[in-house]
Amino acid sequence: MTHKHAFEALDRTLRDMLGQNGNMNCERPFGEKVVVFCGDFRQTLPIVQGGTRQDIVNASFCSSYIWGICKLFKLTKNMRLIVGSDKSKIQEIKEFANWLLDLGEGKLGGQNDGDATFDIPEDLLIKYSSYPISQLINFVYPCILIDYENPDFFSEGALLTNK
Repeated sequence: MTHKHAFEALDRTLRDMLGQNGNMNCERPFGEKVVVFCGDFRQTLPIVQGGTRQDIVNASFCSSYIWGICKLFKLTKNMRLIVGSDKSKIQEIKEFANWLLDLGEGKLGGQNDGDATFDIPEDLLIKYSSYPISQLINFVYPCILIDYENPDFFSEGALLTNK
């Protein structure tokens, strides 16, 4: 979520600091220091107050000159979804994880210029409920209506959100 200018400023600063006394480090990214960036660039975009879609995409790290010199490593196994699951459910979890990746990469719904229509699998839909929002809340946050007054309940987790 950090604006690309912050990473570019770090790059210039390290080049200046480490390129003293005729050292060639001023010509290398980050003064030839190893810098590791991590995150899911499909999910977290920088916040540009009052910015258009173009402004936000332009502020992202993927739009920086640094992006072209980065070596990209991809995680290929979703360990969080597999841990603690029965072997019979692992295939179902893998299918969901693959569907989620395809959704994030824009592979669903045909040609995609930012707006796309795609089908949600039947098993993910909330059906036959007069209160679908309540059913969704109960699924995502089980027992929250029972435990919300207990201070220990929230000490074991956190809700993260953009401002």
